[in-house]
Amino acid sequence: MKSFIQKISILLVTLVSSSLIFAQDKSDKLIADCAAAKEAFIKADSLMPHMFNTAPGYVIFPNIGKGAIGVGGAAGNGILYEHSKPVGKADMTQVTVGFQFGGKAYREVIFFEDQAALENFKAGKLKFSAQASAVAVKTGAAANVKYTEGVMVFTQEKGGLMYEAAIGGQKFGYNSF
Repeated sequence: MKSFIQKISILLVTLVSSSLIFAQDKSDKLIADCAAAKEAFIKADSLMPHMFNTAPGYVIFPNIGKGAIGVGGAAGNGILYEHSKPVGKADMTQVTVGFQFGGKAYREVIFFEDQAALENFKAGKLKFSAQASAVAVKTGAAANVKYTEGVMVFTQEKGGLMYEAAIGGQKFGYNSF
C-alpha cells in the first residue's frame, strides 16, 4: 500500500511540475513577443525609447486580433512592466457596435503617467470608453501626444483589412507573476 501511495504521489508531483513548466513556457513566449513588439514600436518612432525609459509602467499587447460583422470584438494578452521589469500578465477584451466588417491584427502599448494610474490598471479600474483614442505609431507620433487620465495609448497595425465606423470600449484584466 505504501508503494502505491508513493507512486501516486510521484505522479501528482510530476503532473503539477509539468503544468507549471508549460505555464512558464507560455509566459516566456509572451515576454519574448512583447520584446519584439517593443522593438517594432521603437523602430517606428525614435521618440519611443524615451517613453519606455521614463514611464513608471507600461503594458504591451503584442498580438491583438479583431474581427467584426456589424458587432465586433477584439482580444489579446500582454505583459505589464514596472520600471521596465515584467511583473504580471494582462488581458484585453473589446466589444464594438456599428458599421464594421473584416478582421485585423495589431499591437498596443499603454504607458502609465504615474504610480496611481499604474495601480488603477492593476486593480482592474482601467476601462476605455468610446471617447478614448489611440495614436497610430509612425515617425514622430510620440512628439505631440499627451497623457489623458493618466494613460497614453499607441497602436501599430500588423495586418488585415477592416472597414469600421463603430463605437465600443476596452476592458483589462491583470494577474501578477
